[in-house]
Amino acid sequence: MEPGDDIPWVTDPAERRMDAMGSVKYTELGAFLRSRRARVRPGDVGLPSGPRRRVPGLRRDEVAQLAGASVDYYNELERGAGSQPSEQMIAALARALRLTADERDYLYHLADRPVPVQGGAAAHVHPGMLDLLGRLTTTPAQVITDLHVTLVQNPLAVALLGDQSGLRGHRASFVYRWFTDPAARKLYPKADHDRQSRSFVADLRAAAARRDRKDAVAGSLVGALLDASPEFAALWADHDVAFRRDDRKRLLHPVLGPVEVNCLHLFSEDGRQRLLWFTPAVGTDSADLLDLLAVIGTQAVTDPAGTGFTAGGRPSPP
Repeated sequence: MEPGDDIPWVTDPAERRMDAMGSVKYTELGAFLRSRRARVRPGDVGLPSGPRRRVPGLRRDEVAQLAGASVDYYNELERGAGSQPSEQMIAALARALRLTADERDYLYHLADRPVPVQGGAAAHVHPGMLDLLGRLTTTPAQVITDLHVTLVQNPLAVALLGDQSGLRGHRASFVYRWFTDPAARKLYPKADHDRQSRSFVADLRAAAARRDRKDAVAGSLVGALLDASPEFAALWADHDVAFRRDDRKRLLHPVLGPVEVNCLHLFSEDGRQRLLWFTPAVGTDSADLLDLLAVIGTQAVTDPAGTGFTAGGRPSPP
């Protein structure tokens, strides 16, 4: 038996002679990406179809744009060449191509990366929410879990809030960062900190209760917060329970300054995920500020307010 003979998806004799855990797998990764790209229509991801499209699915440059990758790098992936994609890139490709949970896990396997398990089922974005997010092109929007882990943001949300995806462990939860990292609080005016703290704790208690008392992820997060933050421990002892619903927020942007918005929530059926979108508060200049934000996008900022933003809108490391 030649190397690769036991791999049913490899049909070319030359490919069968490749290392079963090396080139064959990367060749299959490229083929899988091509097949999934052909399946996604531009309208599925909020892109115009246009009258002169040569392919029914997405173009390579469109997938690269949606995943935040260079066109050259994505082309190499489809050819089965190039460097091994990072876990963050695989997650971005899975979102861009609207992969199911099984397809996403398969993509991790082909890339020789561990399949993510933290967060359970909530780690994969609900397809309906992802579709709606793709259509919200003129307003900041993002999908988070019930434990306040950011799963995906549209470009305007990154520009408004900073890139909050891709963090690992407990720090992936904004609630954890709120109580352990002072930089997280610079997103809100100091006068609002107490209200935000109480709201976060009450929401986390409600989410943990709805998950299950034995849920390891929620229990680990709460335990870590109790150990790390006396403020959290004191508020947790109050036993307040209330999901965060639609509310009005005052945000501090490093370039625009104060921006007042309405934050609207759409919950998934099981409550594990929420689509948040931000609209300008009536009676403020926030509509003009958000229009300006759409122009400047995630251009480099000098962080004059010390909000933790850096070039490209990414939060500074602690």
